Amino acid sequence: MSNIYLSHIVNTHTPRKDDKYPFNIPAIKRLNTFVFTSSVTYFIGENGTGKSTLLEAIAVKMGMNAEGGGLNFNFRTKETHSKLYEELRFTRTSYRLSDNFFYRAESFYNAISYLDSLWSDGNPFSSYGGENLHEFSHGEGMVRFFENRLKQGFFIFDEPEAALSYQNQLRFLVWLHRAVEAGSQIIIGTHSPVILAYPDAKIYLLDEIGYHETTYEDSYIYNDMRSFVNNVSLIQKELGLTK
Repeated sequence: MSNIYLSHIVNTHTPRKDDKYPFNIPAIKRLNTFVFTSSVTYFIGENGTGKSTLLEAIAVKMGMNAEGGGLNFNFRTKETHSKLYEELRFTRTSYRLSDNFFYRAESFYNAISYLDSLWSDGNPFSSYGGENLHEFSHGEGMVRFFENRLKQGFFIFDEPEAALSYQNQLRFLVWLHRAVEAGSQIIIGTHSPVILAYPDAKIYLLDEIGYHETTYEDSYIYNDMRSFVNNVSLIQKELGLTK
C-alpha cells in the first residue's frame, strides 16, 4: 500500500563554490529530484548530514511550523530555520489527507506550550488525548501525543525516539502501522534501530557523499547496534572504560 500525497521534491538551487549552510551539505548539494514511492520514508545519517535540515524544509514548504506543529500552529520562539524551503518545488498527487503535523523532538516542548496557551478557549484537544501534555512526564506526553494524533494524515517526524523507551518505540511502530493503514504518508528522521524497523519502508542514507537508498539490514544503525550488543565487553575495553 502506498499513500503518496507528496510525490516529488525538486531542489532549484544552483550550486556555487561559495555556498554556505545548508547548501554546502553534501546531501543537500546533490539533491536534484527526489521521488517518494512508499507510504513510509526514512532519512538516516550521522549528526550534521542534513536530516533535520531537509525535514524542516519540507515541513515549512508544506505550511507547517518550523518548530513543530500543523498548519494552524502560529508561534515562533526564534527564527532559525534555513532558507532551503525557498529553493524547493513540490509535486503533489490528487490524493488527499485530512491532517498534517511536524514533530520535532528538540522543540516539541514549545509546541506543547503553544497548545497550553490555547487551552482557555475550552477546546479539549482530543487529537492530543484531551489533556494538557505538560501535566505528564516528557515521555508520557509523547506517548499520548503519538497514540492520539497518529491517524490519517501527512506526518513528518524528526527523532520520534527521543523520549520513548524501548517498549514505547515498539508501540510507535504499531501506531505507525495504524496510520499507514488509515492512508497516511509519513517521513521520519531517526537514529533508532527500532523506529527504523517498519517493513517495506524506503530508507535513504545521508552522508559525506550525498544520499542513497539502503536497506534495514545494510543500514549502519542496525549493524552498529548489533555489533555493540554482541561485543559490549570488548567495546568497553576499547573505549578505556575497563581494564
